[in-house]
Amino acid sequence: MSDSTSPTSNDREPPRAARTWGLYAFTLIGAAVALLWIREHGSLIAAQATLASGTLRLRSETPKLLMQVLLALGVIVISARCAGALFHRLLGQPAVVGEIVAGLTLGPSVLGAIAPGAAMLLFPPAVLAQLSTIANIGMVLFMFLVGLELDLVKLRRESHGTLLVAHAGILVSLVLGGFLALYLYTSYAPPGVGFDVFALFVGTSLSVTAFPVLARIVQERRMQSTKVGLTALVSAAIDDATAWCLLAFVCGLAGSRLEGAKATVVLALAYVALMLLVVRPLAQRWVKRIERRGAHATLMTQAIVFTGLLLSAAATEWIGIHALFGAFFFGAVLPSEGLLAERTQTHLHDTVTVLFLPIVFMIAGMRADISLIANPREVAVCALIVGVAIVGKLGGGAVASRLVGFRWRESLIVGILMNTRGLMELIVVQIGLELGVISRSLYTMLVIMALVTTFLTTPLLRLMREGFESRRSTRFEPEPLLRAAADPANHPS
Repeated sequence: MSDSTSPTSNDREPPRAARTWGLYAFTLIGAAVALLWIREHGSLIAAQATLASGTLRLRSETPKLLMQVLLALGVIVISARCAGALFHRLLGQPAVVGEIVAGLTLGPSVLGAIAPGAAMLLFPPAVLAQLSTIANIGMVLFMFLVGLELDLVKLRRESHGTLLVAHAGILVSLVLGGFLALYLYTSYAPPGVGFDVFALFVGTSLSVTAFPVLARIVQERRMQSTKVGLTALVSAAIDDATAWCLLAFVCGLAGSRLEGAKATVVLALAYVALMLLVVRPLAQRWVKRIERRGAHATLMTQAIVFTGLLLSAAATEWIGIHALFGAFFFGAVLPSEGLLAERTQTHLHDTVTVLFLPIVFMIAGMRADISLIANPREVAVCALIVGVAIVGKLGGGAVASRLVGFRWRESLIVGILMNTRGLMELIVVQIGLELGVISRSLYTMLVIMALVTTFLTTPLLRLMREGFESRRSTRFEPEPLLRAAADPANHPS
C-alpha cells in the first residue's frame, strides 16, 4: 500500500527541473543586468578621466596612424632611391646628393609650398612625430656603423701626416666659424643661447667631413691606391672622430646651459675612460673568444652587440652629450676587423641605407624651409656661410697637404675631398636644432651649405684631375683598414 501512496522519482522531477531552469534563467538575467550596469558606469568613468587628461583617442585612430606611417615610409624610400639613382647616373653625383634633394622636395620648401594639402595629407603632425623617432634610431645605427669602420690603433700608426691635414681643416673652420658667429649671433641665435655655445657649434658644423661619402667618391674615382686618396680617407676618419668629440662637448655645454657644464664634462670623461680602459679590452677578448669558437653569427652575439650599442647611446644621452656620440664611440671601441664586425656591418648596412637614412633626409628636409631665406639679405648670409665653409675645409686641407709634401694639384684634391659633408653635416645641424642652439633659418642655411659643398666635390675633382692621371702619385699597397674604407660595400651612401 505504501508503494501506491509514496511519490515516485518521476513525480518529483518536473518541479525540480523547473526550479533548476528558473535559477539558470535568473542567473543569466542577473549577470546581463550587472554587466550592462558595469558597462554604463564604466563608460562614464572613462569619459570623465579622458576629458580630464585631454588624451581622448579612438581605437580606430591607431590602425589609421600605422597605415599613414607605412604609406609615408613607402613614399620616402622610393623617392630617395629614385632621386639618388637619377643624380648618380645623369650628373655623376653621389647618391646622397639626390637623397638630400628628395628630402628637401618632400618638405615645406617644395611640396609644402606647391601642394600644402597633399603635404598635410601625406605627412600630418602625428606621422611626423613617428618618423622623427624612427629617424633618430636610424642615426644611432648609422653612427654605430661609422664608428665600427674606424680602427683607432691603425689610425694612430697612419696619422703622422694625416693628423695635420685633418686637424688643420678643423682648426681653420673653428676659427672662421668663430668670426662668422660674431656676425650671425644677434640675428640667428635663439634666446637664451650663450655666444660661446653658439660660436662653438657654428665652427663645429663647418668642420665636418662625411667619411662614408668621401670613401665612395674615392672608390668611384679609382683613387683608393694613390697616396692622395689614402691621405684623404685617413684624414676624414680622424676628422670625424675629432669633430664628434667637439660636438659632444658642445652638446654638453648646450644641454646644461653652462650651469651644469662641469658635471657634464666630468661624466663624459668618466664615460670615455670606462669605454677605453674597461669596455674596449673586454670587447677585444670577447670577440677573439667567440670567433675562435666559430660563434660569430649566432643571434646571441648579435644581441649582445646591439645591447651594448643601446646602453652606450642611452648613457651619453643621460650624460647630456647626445645618444649619437655613444653609438659612435661604442662602434669605435669594438674591433673593426674580424668576422663579427663584418657580419654586423653586413646585417645593418642595407637596412640603414635603404630604410633609415632616407627618413633622416626627409626629416632634415621637413625642418628646412627655403622661404625663410627668400630676401636678398638672407641669401647673402647663406652665400657667406657656404664660402666660409669652403675656405675652411678646402683651404685648410690643401695648405696642410702642401706642408706635408704634396704638390699643389694634389693638395687641392685632398682639400676638395675634405670639403665633402653630406649626411654627417645633416646629422650635426639636426642636433643643433633639437638642442635649440640655432634658429630654423640658420639650420636651413647649413643644410644648403651641406648640399652645395657635397655637390661641388665631383665637378671640382673632375676639373682638378684633368692631366693628373698621367702624373699619378706613387702607388703602394694600402693597409687593410684603408682598403676596407675604400670599399663602397662598407659604407652607407
